[in-house]
Amino acid sequence: MKSIFILLISSCGHSEPIKALEESAQIEDTMDLMYVGAERTEEYLKFLTGKKVGVVGNQSSLIGQVHLVDSLISLGINVTKVFSPEHGFRGNADAGEHVKSGKDIKTGLSIVSLYGSNKKPTVSQLKGIDVIVFDIQDVGVRFYTYISTLHYVMEACAESNIPVIVLDRPNPNGHYVDGPVLDMKYKSFVGMHPVPIVYGMTIGEYGSMINGEGWLANQVKCDYTMISCMGYSHQDTYSLPVAPSPNLRSDLSIQLYPSLCLLEATTVTVGRGTDGPFERYGHPDFPETEFSFVPKSGYGSKNPKHKGKVCNGFNLNDSSEYRASKLDFSFLVTSNHLLDGKLFVDQSKFFNLLAGNGRLIKQLADGMSEEEIRATWVEELDAFKEIRKKYLMYD
Repeated sequence: MKSIFILLISSCGHSEPIKALEESAQIEDTMDLMYVGAERTEEYLKFLTGKKVGVVGNQSSLIGQVHLVDSLISLGINVTKVFSPEHGFRGNADAGEHVKSGKDIKTGLSIVSLYGSNKKPTVSQLKGIDVIVFDIQDVGVRFYTYISTLHYVMEACAESNIPVIVLDRPNPNGHYVDGPVLDMKYKSFVGMHPVPIVYGMTIGEYGSMINGEGWLANQVKCDYTMISCMGYSHQDTYSLPVAPSPNLRSDLSIQLYPSLCLLEATTVTVGRGTDGPFERYGHPDFPETEFSFVPKSGYGSKNPKHKGKVCNGFNLNDSSEYRASKLDFSFLVTSNHLLDGKLFVDQSKFFNLLAGNGRLIKQLADGMSEEEIRATWVEELDAFKEIRKKYLMYD
């Protein structure tokens, strides 16, 4: 299994033009380098030249060490507006924090927040834009909201006849598919489509599925172009060059996130407000363990759960080489056992939205084992895998 590195940056900070090998991005395994969609400038600049361009991006939208917006401007592209998702354009807002619209200090461009009450670009916000470029690093988890932002951008652009170009990036959790498929009765911004918790697709492939399966409102179709990665397959190990959000700061946290995030809707903390968010979990009422931590206010967590309290718990940072192969429900089962009925406390609605159904909370209450819980979603998961096959570009 090869590791992937992003190289080939020119002296001016931009990627060298890359000749397309295969549009499907099914590149020979002998290639040592990998290129994200944003680095393949000659594949998409032709769609932007002479156009008024809007960019949907954040701190992960890089060509090498240079932000995509700065790169496009230096290449003579007329970028007129920036749209930012959860965590903001520079990526420093807490999860769920209201992100205000404003101006980018560096470029002076107007920034429109696509979070809070304005998740979908309005007609007036899109006025005057000829094409939208979407470039955000995803982590391949249903409740990680960047795919919901992609949905709303595609929908708004379809309704305003504006093409969308997605610059694809590898999925660090793209090597497996697991979890219950969303019951659409529980549709929300943390789960908009009938997909499992871990869906094993890049954000570019996912956008193709949104379009192809008719999931946009009134089944409108977006004029959609995906600029694929080169030298990447779903089984590759991919280490993100930039944290995709403030509390996913390591490869380990990104691997553990799909499993630990379900605890966010419980009384258990997953380490926000510490130096290892999503690398540990604990609770003040857990029995004393060999490991404990105290959440404090800080970067990425202004008011963490159990702030200032000693939390007994478990440190999962025993191997930086950990790579998930399935969801780990032992964290939930263990926490439920240790708290003896005090796991939820008025957060069951949010838990059901994250789980994507109302079954899991009952299964935990009934004391079902992880194996028994898994057996309840096998059929729906297999059905999703058949849909997924139609949109895979890298296998």
